[in-house]
Amino acid sequence: MPSFRPVIALSRGLEILRVINQERQSTVGSLHKATGLNKATIVRMLETLEHEGYVVRRSGPPSYAPTGRALLLSTGYDEPNWIGGIAEPILNQFRQQIHWPSDVAVFDQDSMVIAHTTRVGGSLLFHRPPGFRFPVLGTSMGRSYLAFCEPAEQERIAARLAVSPEPWNDLARTPAKLTKVLRAIRRSGFAVMDESYSRSIFGGAVWAIGVPVALPNRLFASMNVMMLREAVSPEEGLRRFVPQMKKVASALAEALAAKLAAAGPSSSSGDCHFTQ
Repeated sequence: MPSFRPVIALSRGLEILRVINQERQSTVGSLHKATGLNKATIVRMLETLEHEGYVVRRSGPPSYAPTGRALLLSTGYDEPNWIGGIAEPILNQFRQQIHWPSDVAVFDQDSMVIAHTTRVGGSLLFHRPPGFRFPVLGTSMGRSYLAFCEPAEQERIAARLAVSPEPWNDLARTPAKLTKVLRAIRRSGFAVMDESYSRSIFGGAVWAIGVPVALPNRLFASMNVMMLREAVSPEEGLRRFVPQMKKVASALAEALAAKLAAAGPSSSSGDCHFTQ
């Protein structure tokens, strides 16, 4: 248990900085919509972050963007890098087989983080570079990851997500429904993108399948395949890709475990234990 109650002002400032990093360029209005904080508080946070050099104010119309100083906050975090390096040849070969892009992502605090992607050019609908953060309950990768965490870890993550206002987090605010959804994902071994997230982010044009990257006793990450709905229907996509995705995810998990074993017992990552 922590010795003191959280510093609310610091929590709010970090939340503002997180959203600015995700949006790349934010306004007071967009930050208000994303965080639910009142605009006077947001302005104070922005002025503080600007004073400390983490954001820069742009004019016409007024907006805020992260600076290079924000990168200093992530210099000690390298889990996506080592997982992404091992995933790269495996996912690249998979892309050649199915001709649709895939990502592998790890969980971090309250979001998933892209570790590697096989997206190359093309539509901005699919632009999610390494390091991009995206929600757990809105996405196929987030849902498939959460479903295979241990129950105690699921509860901890769900409690954090329940305070976020996004519509896909309504699921975290109804524990009985969330439990039912996660059990169904464990039984089938895959998850699909939440419809409200697809409509909000992609105008409903994109959908995705996610599977866990796991061994019987260890959950490392999750991977997906993203498709245009007009090109591949959910029924066709599940039939064509789920069996192949599970094989690729298993091969990746074995490669990650082998890498950790070769590095010795002192190596570790921030993954959950696997729930069967």
